[in-house]
Amino acid sequence: MNPSVSPHPRARDLGIVVGPATTGPLNALTDVPGIRVGHATVRTRPDVHSGVTAVVPDGVLPGAPIPAGVFVGNGYGKLIGSTQLAELGELETPVLLTSTLSAFRVADALVGWVLEQPGCESVLSLNPVVGECNDGYLSDIRSRPVREEHVRAALDGASAGPVAEGCVGAGTGTVALGFKAGIGTSSRTPEAAGRRFTVGALVQANFGGTMRVLGRTLDGSAPASETGSCMIVVATDAPLDARQLTRVARRAVFALARTGAAYSHGSGDYAVAFTTTRPGTAPPLADADLSPLFEAVLDAVEEAVLNSLLAATTTTGKAGRTVPALPADRLHADNP
Repeated sequence: MNPSVSPHPRARDLGIVVGPATTGPLNALTDVPGIRVGHATVRTRPDVHSGVTAVVPDGVLPGAPIPAGVFVGNGYGKLIGSTQLAELGELETPVLLTSTLSAFRVADALVGWVLEQPGCESVLSLNPVVGECNDGYLSDIRSRPVREEHVRAALDGASAGPVAEGCVGAGTGTVALGFKAGIGTSSRTPEAAGRRFTVGALVQANFGGTMRVLGRTLDGSAPASETGSCMIVVATDAPLDARQLTRVARRAVFALARTGAAYSHGSGDYAVAFTTTRPGTAPPLADADLSPLFEAVLDAVEEAVLNSLLAATTTTGKAGRTVPALPADRLHADNP
């Protein structure tokens, strides 16, 4: 089930407004109609800080896929299902995020869950999509603590309401830009071709670099991650095809540079983008009309990373390693 939403301030609470477009009512991935998000947190102090996060588009099954695209910024990672996703441009399962060495168990559990869904009684093949980040700095990653029951809890508990951020689910043990990070989300409602759409982003932040915000740099005390990664999930209700969604996914990875990402050798930086509008149900957008959506994705991903840091809490993990939270006052728009 979903934990309670973090009481910590989000970027906008501190006067940090990224880009001109308005947000959705929750400023979250779940502002896109038909999207639910669930977390299961796996924590056994001091050594285990891990979990799984599920992004669940309503009605998505092997026999009822939706258009999707994927972009690899740096391929040092395990994005299970990526080749078929790129080849066919279709998403036929929820997207799950977890810890690197738990990704394979999570994929197997996702397959079991999908096969039990109504309408899947005759399914003989399906393509589970599971991304990961390496939480081994704070968590005993070798124990592979994320199990089937955690996957099912995240899937079955997914909701369309506010999304918990920070040290929850797949973000429980992650570190980014020298601070404790985790799950973050944001949304935008751009207008394109005379129509209003929603674009939402969710990040599992776990990458190295020097944090940048409001034109300033902030040094964190945690070591730069060479075995990190960032997984980004983008959803929209804009009527896009797989090729256009791949273009959207590229912008999501590009947005990490705004936050100070180093895109290091050992960082797997991936984005999966999909639309909840099925082909033939709305007039498609032309490529020439995509620029407002591209800008919305850049802004939403940047803000989602900031929210992931602000919601996270100082964590002491394996071997007594401690990663501090980002002090909110260091990000306040009025703080020079």
